[in-house]
Amino acid sequence: MTSIDTSETSETPIPREPTRTPSSAAPMSQQFAYEHNGQPVSRQAFYAIACNPQRSVAVEACAGAGKTWMLVSRMLRALLDGCAPHEILAITFTKKAAGEMRQRLQEWLEEFADKPEAELEKELLARGVDALRVKEQAAALPKLYRKTLDGGRPVQIRTFHSWFAALLGTAPLKVLHNLGLPAHYELLEDDTEAVREVWRPFLAAITESSELRTDYEDAIALHGRFQTHKALVAALSKRVEFALADDAGVIDASVPHFTELYPALDGLDAPWDALGTDAARTRWEARAKALGSETAKTPLKAADAVIDAFLTPDLPKRLAMLRSAFFVAKEDRLTTHLRKFEPAQEAEGELQELCAAQRQHGAWQYQQRIARLARELIAQFSALKRERGWIDMNDVERTALILLSDEVLSGWVQERLDARVRHLLVDEFQDTNPLQWQALHAWLSGYAGSGGGSGAPSVFIVGDPKQSIYRFRRAEPQVFLAAQKFVRKGLDGDVLACDHTRRNATGVIDAVNTVMMAAQDANEYSGFRAHTTESHIAGQLWRLPIIADEDEADVADAVVGSDGADGEAPAVDAAVADPRFAHEAPSTWRDSLTVPRHEAEETLRMRETAQAARWVAQQIQAGIPAREIMVLARKRARLAEMEDALRALHIPCVQPEKTELSETPEVQDVVALLDVLVSTAHDLSLARALKSPLFGLTDDALTEIALLRKQTEWADASWFDVVTRGAEHLSPALQAASVRLLKYRGLVQILPPHDTLQAIYEDADVYACFAAACVVTQRDTVLANLRALLAAALQLDGGRYLTPYAFVRAMKRPGMRAPGRADAGAVRLLTIHGAKGLEAHCVLMLDTDAGAPKAETMGALVEWPGQDEHPRHFVFLASESNPPPSVVNLLASEQLERKREELNTLYVAMTRAKEVLVLSATRPAKASQSISWWGRLENCVTDLPAPPDASSQVQEFASAPARILELPVFEGLASQMAQSAAVSVLAPATPSTPASRQGEAMHQLLEQAGVVGPSLLQLRESGWSDARVSRLAREFDLAPEAAQAAAAVAQRILQGEGAWAWDQSVIDRAINEAPLVYQGQSLRLDRLVRRRATPEQGVQWWVLDYKTAAAPQNQPKLIEQLRRYLEAVTLQLGHEGTVRAAFLSGDGRLLELDDNGLAVSGPSGGPGSGGVTPPLQRAKADKADNTGLSSPSSRAKEPPAEQGSLF
Repeated sequence: MTSIDTSETSETPIPREPTRTPSSAAPMSQQFAYEHNGQPVSRQAFYAIACNPQRSVAVEACAGAGKTWMLVSRMLRALLDGCAPHEILAITFTKKAAGEMRQRLQEWLEEFADKPEAELEKELLARGVDALRVKEQAAALPKLYRKTLDGGRPVQIRTFHSWFAALLGTAPLKVLHNLGLPAHYELLEDDTEAVREVWRPFLAAITESSELRTDYEDAIALHGRFQTHKALVAALSKRVEFALADDAGVIDASVPHFTELYPALDGLDAPWDALGTDAARTRWEARAKALGSETAKTPLKAADAVIDAFLTPDLPKRLAMLRSAFFVAKEDRLTTHLRKFEPAQEAEGELQELCAAQRQHGAWQYQQRIARLARELIAQFSALKRERGWIDMNDVERTALILLSDEVLSGWVQERLDARVRHLLVDEFQDTNPLQWQALHAWLSGYAGSGGGSGAPSVFIVGDPKQSIYRFRRAEPQVFLAAQKFVRKGLDGDVLACDHTRRNATGVIDAVNTVMMAAQDANEYSGFRAHTTESHIAGQLWRLPIIADEDEADVADAVVGSDGADGEAPAVDAAVADPRFAHEAPSTWRDSLTVPRHEAEETLRMRETAQAARWVAQQIQAGIPAREIMVLARKRARLAEMEDALRALHIPCVQPEKTELSETPEVQDVVALLDVLVSTAHDLSLARALKSPLFGLTDDALTEIALLRKQTEWADASWFDVVTRGAEHLSPALQAASVRLLKYRGLVQILPPHDTLQAIYEDADVYACFAAACVVTQRDTVLANLRALLAAALQLDGGRYLTPYAFVRAMKRPGMRAPGRADAGAVRLLTIHGAKGLEAHCVLMLDTDAGAPKAETMGALVEWPGQDEHPRHFVFLASESNPPPSVVNLLASEQLERKREELNTLYVAMTRAKEVLVLSATRPAKASQSISWWGRLENCVTDLPAPPDASSQVQEFASAPARILELPVFEGLASQMAQSAAVSVLAPATPSTPASRQGEAMHQLLEQAGVVGPSLLQLRESGWSDARVSRLAREFDLAPEAAQAAAAVAQRILQGEGAWAWDQSVIDRAINEAPLVYQGQSLRLDRLVRRRATPEQGVQWWVLDYKTAAAPQNQPKLIEQLRRYLEAVTLQLGHEGTVRAAFLSGDGRLLELDDNGLAVSGPSGGPGSGGVTPPLQRAKADKADNTGLSSPSSRAKEPPAEQGSLF
């Protein structure tokens, strides 16, 4: 029987009927684990249909049901039926999932190649193979692995985007042109940088259009610049939906004019104009007179307000005054004290209509205004992409839709893909967005009604609408329902449902059923069917004590019942709201850097994660492996707090979703140090660096700095100045830190980033510091990340012209992946979205008592049912708390979908737990109107006591010695290092000058000589073209004369005594700008070449240093530098042969470094003997061949010299 893996991507169904208990499943007459077209079936029948590659099937399967197992099983059976591997197309949503699917198929094929026939028969029976064909296919199964390898073309396992990109590669140029896409493009997977760059051309375009400028200024006047840009970013993120809706006329129709909803106001420019008529004045004055005759204060105030309102000629203000006089603040209804008066009741209806119409009018204006700005922004974004040759994922999806929906192109595209797809399989279909489904539907609808004939591919889609939690990525659960309907009716296929899991304990499934069925009974959810489970383990569901500020809770209770009229709470003084600061007056100013106080919510979060970390330590102490504990949160910020709490207890933990090098704590610590060295005013960076393993200081040290800074003489000083200039007033630890900071500051000012980092790494013993501070199981990852940071200093901008400031900025931006692998033996910290497809023995959920998200502002509501070709509605909504009448139903539907997704997220989180599910929470300061996860699970869990202190439970992680894999210093060089300690390898960096830039320009020409542009022969005879020299001047900000001079020097070097260093008949390897580390210092060699071995002498390496000066041999510093280059290369490459070094001077001479350390011209021997032409022979050589090159015929058969990097 097939063994069962413990991950969802390796589910193998066990061929026995599910265990049903009263607590984990409904009675058989009401609930069935497996269904086929709405009818109950046995497990065997279910898998026989699901795994049959000849049938089109849509499968809805719950978490842990074996969805990926079914999909790969269909692949296996299709291959057994004779399908070529490349005729199978499997689509999923992430590269990781595609890789896992590919690995699963590979592992099965390898495994089945060696299994006995009896076991293979069981495997095939489990996958629904007919018993009559089992023996036949069991005999063929072991040969399948070799057959797929010999086929050459593998199974196509792609993401949606990679498949669409392949289709895009077949698109005719006319299609690309019609879409405004470049013919030669770069696929832009992350458009963050492009979005950042589009604002400048967008704002420039606005200034040129009076209409757009007015729209922009009006939007900013009403909402502010930040909120206006937020709305435009929302439009840009939904640019495909916007474009499709705009083409269909949906944008303008989504928010109708107020006169369409309120015909009585037809003819008015704005609803408040209705208050400007004489009839309106008469009506309202009569109401004021009636209210003024009352004795109560409230109607008298309302009457006065009506009189005041009609005294003002400002109609918008008049409407606002009337509303304020009659209605409560947040709703269009009468206040409690006015409800009993008939004139007020009469006014209510009219005022409600005017207020509603005004909201509609404002929404219509906002829709039109933002739509016009969005069109321009999207147009500028498209222009920017064309200019840069970029195509993003939205372009890919839309182009695929066009290619697959066109009657002519669809067949042509399929032919161009060079494979007729016989089997289409789509995993996690609930994450499909409408555009992706429209593209698939456009292709497959050509086969609709054929009943599987006419060459139609078999279609297999599998997913779970209950796990649809990616609406922010445009995923739409309705698409799954549309696809099910199409498979059933269009392709005459089957619809299967499975509500049986093999993952979760009975207690966990009971809780899932309880929560979801309760939500369904409350009309918050639909379509849920009670689950059953394969497990017989009871499981455990616990909750840790809720973290609450009891004093604050008491104060909150004390003010309950003191609400103002109509349920509006009165303002509470800050000192009353937070009793810990009752001694402070509300206006007391507090220096956040000197008076330590956390915000109440932050304090509660820290206490929650500390308690959760102690519980994790308790489980590890009880014998549960750290890798079998998973901590889930809705936001990554909570995971960062949890990581800090676990690391404080030396518990190994990892955030698998953190793939950026800049996100790793150790890199952030080092970058914080560099940041404050570059920008000394960055106090927070210094605080982080001082508390990091680099210095190892505590909060007490930071308090010292803050207290000293409060003194008058230091009031305006930065923390860096306080530490470095006021060290005598600080503790010895800070005095030592002061010395190091000044030392590092000096390094930053004279060395490039790599050399600065290298020096800091050595001085601070960075690897050892961080290795000692982290958990033993994570040391390799931490050290790998620190090495990657050092390497990044050379990779960014080639390392040559990179400044420390630019390096710090670059390392704060995303885009560089961390090399360290996730620790397989660590506690996993994941967002719920990142945990999809994973499982663990214990799952701890953080922050489960959080309320519902606040109402969104400046967003876009899009309604796009799966079966429609374009959105039905696209509404820009400034605020969801007060929507216009035309949007009320759409917003209600959207909020229902959000609540459904919130329940889906809870479902995903709960079903990650195999046996143990634990809740953790902080009590919110303000009660939520909706039920939290904590409340939904309240009757399903058992309370736990607070876990004890964990300091004694984690010694196994903290006591292991660190092991740092670093090569020791070569002892033979110890004396040389001591002697040369005072010698600076790299001269202090000087400001960029015309002279320095001229030298850099000359270096670039020599680096590219013979590799880019004209041949060496052309360069020696004619030099570089005027166009190239002009470009050189622009690149290096040089005067034309200086650029010409740089080109002349480079030409003389190519013509001179060292010309052989570019001759492929003489050299077999050449490296430009070769990096080398010697005695802890970084060197960079202008050119390093290896001469071919000859019968007379062996291999020679030559270190060549370009100098624009005519006499570099007269400058001791340059000679010393070249000598160290020679020593470094000799140490690395001396075993291959002789190593020699020379200057190539600006007048064309080769000046070799002799045994005495002097640079002399013309050592004995010509190019053929490994030397250069001696001075007495140079005149004759100049007449014959001033390059010293061998004849062309002798070079013809020589292999080309290698070009590249050495180390």
